[in-house]
Amino acid sequence: MYIPKIEEKHYFCFKCGHEIDFDRIKMARTDTCPHCGQDLHCCRNCEYWDPGYHNQCRERIAEYIADRERANYCTHFTFRDGKEEGADLQAAKAKLNDLFK
Repeated sequence: MYIPKIEEKHYFCFKCGHEIDFDRIKMARTDTCPHCGQDLHCCRNCEYWDPGYHNQCRERIAEYIADRERANYCTHFTFRDGKEEGADLQAAKAKLNDLFK
Protein backbone atom coordinates (compact mmCIF):
# COMPACT_ATOMS: atom_id res chain seq x y z
CA MET A 1 0.00 0.00 0.00
CA TYR A 2 1.37 3.42 -1.02
CA ILE A 3 1.19 6.18 1.56
CA PRO A 4 2.11 9.59 0.16
CA LYS A 5 4.62 11.60 2.12
CA ILE A 6 3.14 14.78 3.52
CA GLU A 7 5.67 17.56 3.34
CA GLU A 8 5.65 20.05 6.15
CA LYS A 9 5.88 23.61 4.93
CA HIS A 10 7.92 26.25 6.69
CA TYR A 11 7.20 29.94 6.31
CA PHE A 12 9.65 32.69 7.24
CA CYS A 13 9.38 36.47 7.47
CA PHE A 14 11.56 37.99 4.74
CA LYS A 15 12.66 40.83 7.04
CA CYS A 16 13.69 39.14 10.30
CA GLY A 17 13.91 35.51 9.15
CA HIS A 18 11.82 34.11 11.99
CA GLU A 19 9.57 31.17 11.21
CA ILE A 20 5.86 32.00 11.05
CA ASP A 21 3.46 29.45 12.52
CA PHE A 22 0.06 29.50 10.82
CA ASP A 23 -2.94 28.08 12.65
CA ARG A 24 -5.25 28.66 9.70
CA ILE A 25 -5.23 27.94 5.99
CA LYS A 26 -5.58 31.50 4.65
CA MET A 27 -3.61 34.49 5.80
CA ALA A 28 -5.37 37.82 6.21
CA ARG A 29 -4.01 40.86 4.38
CA THR A 30 -3.45 42.64 7.69
CA ASP A 31 -1.42 39.87 9.39
CA THR A 32 2.02 40.92 10.61
CA CYS A 33 5.11 39.10 11.82
CA PRO A 34 4.88 38.61 15.60
CA HIS A 35 8.65 39.19 15.90
CA CYS A 36 9.28 42.37 13.88
CA GLY A 37 5.81 43.69 12.91
CA GLN A 38 6.45 43.41 9.14
CA ASP A 39 3.39 42.97 6.91
CA LEU A 40 3.22 39.32 5.82
CA HIS A 41 0.90 39.64 2.80
CA CYS A 42 3.52 41.45 0.72
CA CYS A 43 5.47 40.76 -2.45
CA ARG A 44 8.72 39.95 -0.64
CA ASN A 45 7.03 37.00 1.11
CA CYS A 46 5.37 35.73 -2.07
CA GLU A 47 6.61 32.71 -4.02
CA TYR A 48 6.20 34.70 -7.25
CA TRP A 49 8.46 37.59 -6.16
CA ASP A 50 11.66 37.64 -8.19
CA PRO A 51 13.68 40.84 -8.67
CA GLY A 52 15.04 39.51 -11.97
CA TYR A 53 11.64 39.51 -13.65
CA HIS A 54 9.69 42.38 -15.20
CA ASN A 55 7.61 43.96 -12.44
CA GLN A 56 9.64 41.80 -9.99
CA CYS A 57 6.94 39.12 -10.29
CA ARG A 58 6.87 35.75 -12.07
CA GLU A 59 3.06 35.97 -12.32
CA ARG A 60 2.61 37.54 -15.75
CA ILE A 61 -0.85 39.06 -15.20
CA ALA A 62 -0.28 40.50 -11.72
CA GLU A 63 -0.89 44.22 -11.29
CA TYR A 64 2.05 46.53 -10.59
CA ILE A 65 2.70 47.11 -6.89
CA ALA A 66 4.96 50.02 -6.00
CA ASP A 67 6.02 49.06 -2.46
CA ARG A 68 7.02 45.38 -2.34
CA GLU A 69 7.38 45.35 1.45
CA ARG A 70 3.89 46.63 2.36
CA ALA A 71 0.63 44.70 2.58
CA ASN A 72 -1.31 44.62 -0.68
CA TYR A 73 -4.45 43.17 -2.26
CA CYS A 74 -2.74 40.93 -4.84
CA THR A 75 -4.93 37.91 -5.56
CA HIS A 76 -1.95 35.87 -6.79
CA PHE A 77 -0.18 35.97 -3.41
CA THR A 78 1.07 32.60 -2.21
CA PHE A 79 3.34 32.55 0.84
CA ARG A 80 6.87 31.45 -0.07
CA ASP A 81 7.80 28.05 1.38
CA GLY A 82 11.20 28.24 3.02
CA LYS A 83 13.62 31.10 3.51
CA GLU A 84 14.35 33.59 0.77
CA GLU A 85 17.38 32.58 -1.26
CA GLY A 86 20.45 34.34 0.06
CA ALA A 87 18.82 35.24 3.40
CA ASP A 88 21.52 33.40 5.37
CA LEU A 89 24.23 35.05 3.29
CA GLN A 90 22.76 38.51 3.93
CA ALA A 91 22.59 37.81 7.68
CA ALA A 92 26.21 36.63 7.70
CA LYS A 93 27.36 39.76 5.83
CA ALA A 94 25.47 41.98 8.28
CA LYS A 95 27.16 40.28 11.26
CA LEU A 96 30.56 40.64 9.61
CA ASN A 97 29.99 44.35 8.97
CA ASP A 98 28.94 44.83 12.61
CA LEU A 99 32.35 43.57 13.72
CA PHE A 100 34.09 46.48 12.03
CA LYS A 101 31.88 49.32 13.29
